[in-house]
Amino acid sequence: MALRNIVKDGDPILKKVCRPVTQFDDRLAQLLDDMAETVVEENGLGLAGPQVGVMRRVFVALDESDIPDEMPDEIPEEELEKYEPMLLEFVNPEILEQEGEERGYEGCLSFPGKYGAIARPTRVKMQAQDRNGETFTFEAEGYLARCLCHETNHLDGVTIDDLAEYFYDPNVSHDLDATIEGGEEDEGEGEEATDAAAVPAEAGKTPKEAGEE
Repeated sequence: MALRNIVKDGDPILKKVCRPVTQFDDRLAQLLDDMAETVVEENGLGLAGPQVGVMRRVFVALDESDIPDEMPDEIPEEELEKYEPMLLEFVNPEILEQEGEERGYEGCLSFPGKYGAIARPTRVKMQAQDRNGETFTFEAEGYLARCLCHETNHLDGVTIDDLAEYFYDPNVSHDLDATIEGGEEDEGEGEEATDAAAVPAEAGKTPKEAGEE
């Protein structure tokens, strides 16, 4: 495995539509392995092909939904897996179903330091292929659903710059729910950030909830 360079804001590759993967070979496996290593190294939650300069419909994401909220001081070796995120790989992904709507701040590894307020579905059902070409379906809710939508957008050349209603500003107070018609959320919900770096502390997120894609 090897670390890949992250394509940053301003590079025209981020605005291009990716091509489907047609060859499920060692080269694809290497790309997926490298992307996994890169997203972990960058403290991210997701990473799409064009973000590492590869114009193919592929992305990886880290599922932290089953990790306990509180980390013990010492973790027995036999329980380490319980506190590690699950790596998800999506090749030629397609959103089949979506429902609900929730606004949240999203970051992006390709847009360091920027956090856009974006409305996303609260649940999605995806269809994709794995690294061997086998088709599967996957359902996600909450921050993971947001992350999968974010990464799928990257494959179509759509970024947080295109979707954000506004960007986080520590000097401005925003109500994330203010313009979602009929949206009701409990206190503390609706502000997840996706991709890799932590959202600013003023946005009220914990390290687990925050991230960049």
